[in-house]
Amino acid sequence: MATGWGLRASLGLVALAFAASPAFAQDPAASFPTKPIRMVVGFAAGGGNDIFARLIQNELQKRTGWTVVVENKPGAGGRTAAEFVAREPADGYTILVGASGAMAIGPLIFKTDYDTLKSFIPVTKIGDFPLFLAVSANHPAKTARELVEWTKANTGKANYATSSPAFTLPSELFKMKSGANGTAIPYKSSGESILAVISGDAAMTIVDPPPMMPQVQGGKLRALAVLAKERFPDLPDVPTMTEAGFPDVNVSLWSGFFVPAGTPKPIVEKLHKELSAVITQTEVRDKLRGLAVRPTGMGTEDFSKLIASEQKMWSDVIKAGNLKFGN
Repeated sequence: MATGWGLRASLGLVALAFAASPAFAQDPAASFPTKPIRMVVGFAAGGGNDIFARLIQNELQKRTGWTVVVENKPGAGGRTAAEFVAREPADGYTILVGASGAMAIGPLIFKTDYDTLKSFIPVTKIGDFPLFLAVSANHPAKTARELVEWTKANTGKANYATSSPAFTLPSELFKMKSGANGTAIPYKSSGESILAVISGDAAMTIVDPPPMMPQVQGGKLRALAVLAKERFPDLPDVPTMTEAGFPDVNVSLWSGFFVPAGTPKPIVEKLHKELSAVITQTEVRDKLRGLAVRPTGMGTEDFSKLIASEQKMWSDVIKAGNLKFGN
């Protein structure tokens, strides 16, 4: 029977044997994945985030040979899906397709079962969606600065259409930074917001390109400025907010991939490598741009910093405007 030094030596040899064995030393990402991966989308099939997910799913399977399944869990502006994924095992097999409305804004104004940067690891950002300040083609304001002056002179008529907090907060930011007046009028969708502006029920709106473009091209809506660093290729004559004189009104919506907090770093890195490679490949990049998305493939650290920065900005806007939102 081994005792003393002999016992310690025996235990040391056993430990070395385990450490040297392939199962013990193996990188957790080396064999990942060994089963299908779920991409959970917080919106119904056919919507923007669903389209992004299925485009990337298809190309990811071609690139890697992995089995990837898109699963739609719509509800509460994407928060239902986020709460679901936050409770899933942290093993890399459940990925959330999360939009900025649910991930950067939602936890600030609603009671949620998740805190974005504590409950998730941001894997990579898919891309940015530009937002536009728009008025009816019949509105007297031809520029963003003229609109600001119009709202000051017409306080009783100054209002804006909004379909969700993701549009309300940029509108309030514009008011704060420009001095414009405007009362929020809620609508169920961006399409309804646009129709309200065209009909004159609302004076202005901040909106995303897909429902806006046909109305601008049809001469019913006027885009005054894009809330982005660069002009929008399909509307090259529309200035940025910086060019319009409001450099602090520079925000975009975005979508990205998230996994539950605690997912092993090697698996996160492997997911980032493959997903970002797909997002930035020429065919996918061109298709995303065709959907008014600027693809990025941003890394985990930069994505996390972006979310933290946006949450600080939106918290300040909410407090300054004393904004209240119902669930």
